Amino acid sequence: MAKATNPFIVTGKIEPEYFCGRVEESARLVKSVTNGNNLVIISPRRMGKTGLIRFCYEKPEIKDDYYTFFIDILHTSSLREFTYLLGREIYETLLPRSRKMANLFIQAIRSISGKFGYDPISGVPAFNIELGDIVRPEYTLDEIFSYLANADKPCVVAIDEFQQIAKYPEKNIEALLRTHIQNTGNCHFIFAGSERHMMQEMFTSAARPFYHSADMLELKAIEPQIYIPFIVSHFEKRNRQIAAGHVEKVYRLFKGHTYYIQKTFNEAFADTPEGEECTLETIRAAIDTMIASNDTIFREILSNIPEKQKALLYAIAKDGETERITSAEFIRRHSLPSASSVQSATKKLLEKDIITEINKTFSVTDKLFAMWINGLYGTQTYLT
Repeated sequence: MAKATNPFIVTGKIEPEYFCGRVEESARLVKSVTNGNNLVIISPRRMGKTGLIRFCYEKPEIKDDYYTFFIDILHTSSLREFTYLLGREIYETLLPRSRKMANLFIQAIRSISGKFGYDPISGVPAFNIELGDIVRPEYTLDEIFSYLANADKPCVVAIDEFQQIAKYPEKNIEALLRTHIQNTGNCHFIFAGSERHMMQEMFTSAARPFYHSADMLELKAIEPQIYIPFIVSHFEKRNRQIAAGHVEKVYRLFKGHTYYIQKTFNEAFADTPEGEECTLETIRAAIDTMIASNDTIFREILSNIPEKQKALLYAIAKDGETERITSAEFIRRHSLPSASSVQSATKKLLEKDIITEINKTFSVTDKLFAMWINGLYGTQTYLT
């Protein structure tokens, strides 16, 4: 008998039957793009931005009429890297869809076209360009946008972790990109970002180039009344049982955080034999596995945080969510130095996206990281 497909997808393309909710958000994204607007999506990391964008790319309204591109620039640190990623994504996306447009892309990007190699078997040009081959990124970027403006179909470009461009060493990158985007009528953009304060500043401050240049969409947690039945039903469809109450406990534990909920039930489903019930012990084991597998990463993050910031991080992790972090009561309860020290540490932790502030409430951005921190100094219990 064939092994049952694990319905809780955590990587790669998500088929419609395994995509939970987001009906209104999907409709909003499609409407913005097809009506010629740009869109900003703000949400905590791993809340489902990438999945939503790729899901909408597969909808007929977009898939049939647009060329769609997606780049994640979180790891980039310069305009050269940004330009390289964008160029590679455009070429590799176009090649299987339109050999003609892929060849025109090579001809259009004259500053690096001579660097393209050829696959020895198929004879097809290959994007084997090195980062160092992009000598003048501003010029190459201009060629890329000129190409997009003249493509034989309208284009959609999604840029994930867009706030990263504000950290590039080159000056006026926001203004440069804004000018290109304004002048590329054939192309619409989705700017996704997880660092809320930076994204809001970029798109709502009158002093910034991208001020009021796009529709805004805040991606929040999927509602429990949608997510919980979705999980239960997928267990039942594959002849397995799980109590809705167990699912709700996981939802509350991770505050509706999409990735960690999906990952928990991906592990728990795999450990539940057909015809049996997924127990709380199985779910706890899945979470313990997740925490253990991230131990090295979390220790590395912690090692790069100064002591005063670390003390505040521990305090916020212990409380889960907290509002008055500069109050005398909070400072005394967690043995913190002073209100001014807390303010300084808060600013730094927000800049690093280690903590998040939503409606004046602070929490550790990564919920699993918070659980790991709390487990460092004693036995942690959850899902009781």
